[in-house]
Amino acid sequence: MNESPFKGKTGIQRVFNALGYSLDGLSAGWKNEAAFRQVLILAIVGIPVALYLSVPIWGKGLLIISHLACVIVELLNSAIEAAVDHTSLEKHHLAKRAKDLGSAAQLIGLINLTAMWALVLLA
Repeated sequence: MNESPFKGKTGIQRVFNALGYSLDGLSAGWKNEAAFRQVLILAIVGIPVALYLSVPIWGKGLLIISHLACVIVELLNSAIEAAVDHTSLEKHHLAKRAKDLGSAAQLIGLINLTAMWALVLLA
């Protein structure tokens, strides 16, 4: 079986390599993806507000998890878009479907985030 030439290190070195790749991903998201910056800024503002509010701990937890879920979904959506664009910049119905599905996932995440804010504030 052919393994990726990028695989290699094990143990603690693998953990440090993985951390570096993750930080590179966050940096690339911030530098190249306006939607990622917007969702991250929303989380950077929303999470402290959630912590400050006089709401039950379950409410704080729901809001924090919902914000982080949106950040995660946006990273995955951006990864899908980058992979599709790397494969080909030509118009293709499968490329459109992949990008649209990623976008739909983020829309559902943002609807969920809005619903969680409404639930916590109106409970």
